[in-house]
Amino acid sequence: MAKKEQVLVGFHERRSGFIADMRECHVLPKSMSDQLLPLRELISALSIVNDMPQIELAVGENVTVLVFRVMTDINDADLALFKAYADRWQVQIWLQPKGPDSAYPLYPLDAPALTYSLPEFGIEMPFKPTEFTQVNYAINRVMVARAMSLLDPQPGEIIADMFCGLGNFTLPIARSGAKVLGMEGSTQLVERALEGAIHNQLDHLTSYEIANLFEMTEEWLDKLGRFDKMLIDPPRDGAMALCQSISVEHGPKRIVYVSCSPATLARDADILVNVKGYTLKNAGVINMFPHTAHVESILLGSKKNKPSASAVLKP
Repeated sequence: MAKKEQVLVGFHERRSGFIADMRECHVLPKSMSDQLLPLRELISALSIVNDMPQIELAVGENVTVLVFRVMTDINDADLALFKAYADRWQVQIWLQPKGPDSAYPLYPLDAPALTYSLPEFGIEMPFKPTEFTQVNYAINRVMVARAMSLLDPQPGEIIADMFCGLGNFTLPIARSGAKVLGMEGSTQLVERALEGAIHNQLDHLTSYEIANLFEMTEEWLDKLGRFDKMLIDPPRDGAMALCQSISVEHGPKRIVYVSCSPATLARDADILVNVKGYTLKNAGVINMFPHTAHVESILLGSKKNKPSASAVLKP
């Protein structure tokens, strides 16, 4: 970092493009907090020290991956340094020369696959280090369990999982015996969701569709058929277009909305309650991000006497 005349590894300063001078971090796992200073030494020794703007961290249950964003090619000396670091700290090194899809493993090549598990539902989720997952997998288990208790999926029901990602909620829903349609705008995440369904032998109960849910219309949603229940888990922008598209007459009898933004959750809940006729039955927060001001929120909205679903899932 030119401003501070040294290599820094850490998060951005508040409302700034500069990196904070961090020597420990209580948000990171301790094994990674202990590496903040050694990473400085590694980067300082690399030939591409001025062409490495970012490091991404992915922590699985059996492996930790560091993805180095590299703007130029590494040389043999750099490779030796990366290998020595990986061996010392028991991590896997990936390089990312361009966009997220360009990331590839450098060393060791025989490291375990990145996965996290949801033991309560017998789910093991494979993922790539540049794909979105919840950073706190222990609290994610709590969140998924709570969402499932509110949704209460039953065998034979047809359920929509909107903004499904790689299937964090889709597969636990399917484990109940319900049929699930997962919708997501990212092609890469849908491909991983399909792999996860096959990996967990739940592909017979799951179907996925790539769709921009920020442009959802009532006509488009109606074409999917009727759903008994719906789970919505959008990014911070929320799901206003989706909520506006839900039919007053034929909407799902129960909606569980998981949110990382209380502001957009409140906006969308207003639509569901005051426009679409849902009754708010339950709400709460989960401290997914300790030592920060961010929380995950969950609410349950329901209607009475909804007809059975008739949606047709694509194979």
